[in-house]
Amino acid sequence: MRLLKNIAYILLIFGLFKMSSCAGYTDREKDIEIGGVLIVANKSGDDVSFIDRSNGETLLVLPTGREPHEVEVSDDGRIAVVTNYGDREQPGNTLSVYDVKEGKLLRTIDLGKHTRPHGIQWINGTSRVLVTTEGSEHLLIVDVESTEIVQKMHTGEQVSHMVAATPDFTRAFVPSIRTGNIVVFDLESRELIDRVYSGEGAEGIAVHPEGHEVWVTNRADNTITVFDTQTLKVLETIPCEDFPIRAKFTPNGKLFLVSNASSGDIGVFDAINRKKITSIKLTLPVPEGEDESRYFAEFEETSVPIGLVVPDNRWAYVANTRSDAVSVIDLENMEITEHFTAGKEPDGIHFSPLSPVE
Repeated sequence: MRLLKNIAYILLIFGLFKMSSCAGYTDREKDIEIGGVLIVANKSGDDVSFIDRSNGETLLVLPTGREPHEVEVSDDGRIAVVTNYGDREQPGNTLSVYDVKEGKLLRTIDLGKHTRPHGIQWINGTSRVLVTTEGSEHLLIVDVESTEIVQKMHTGEQVSHMVAATPDFTRAFVPSIRTGNIVVFDLESRELIDRVYSGEGAEGIAVHPEGHEVWVTNRADNTITVFDTQTLKVLETIPCEDFPIRAKFTPNGKLFLVSNASSGDIGVFDAINRKKITSIKLTLPVPEGEDESRYFAEFEETSVPIGLVVPDNRWAYVANTRSDAVSVIDLENMEITEHFTAGKEPDGIHFSPLSPVE
């Protein structure tokens, strides 16, 4: 009888172990679990690619307006919006709005005289986005459901390129490539409250997830300027590699990533101590010969990394506009693990946990 009881006990423990192993993941497996899609704006293809994040397969390609530059996704992952910047001769003035799960274009929003829309950020919990328009030097609030321009805020700065807001959406920051200034808006009063100097060629920008700092990359100075979001005082100026053009924090706020278009690498910084950790070199092949129609054709022997997205604390993805590919970065090991094929000159990139239905 005792032997039978012991055997039954062993079988019970084995069964529980087997069930627990099959029912869930270990902490490490959860860490590396991936899903959803990367949404990539191909500016010379006039289209947007939906790429399976788990295997790099392009699930869907949909048309955009002329030369799409940036992509933004709603906080629930359901809606994606693309800014149609236009080409060198003809300014664009539209936004393309997509249903991610259905995999279809919902509508095109005409911004009228507000040309060259570029930087964009979703106002969480709403159907509205912040959009910069270089042509009219404005920061707009656009409702993507009603298609209305809800608010127009004049920046007074040439090449008002990108935008970043605090997590509570009380302040927005718009850098000017031309002047190096950062224009600061109070989003509650919707008034311009200040402008501060960051550096020559101020372009890439991101607000820390905790909202206390905004980091700006100055592409002509090859520096990063760190501001206090409330006092607007400069807290630090950090050197980086050549032509820093885009910037993102990891969701936990521990790392800050910068794509350096000319030197062809991703700079990784300790966001707490404001120190560089490493540079991850991108070694993708670049087209042979000269193609003056491509942007940044003067940047030789570089894949020209631009758009960055960091869906979680383990993985980051960068769009290489000269190599027509997206690189996958393992942030735990600080290395490139693979490359996904994109469209022609991929630029803006974002992520949704949803995937288009087949």
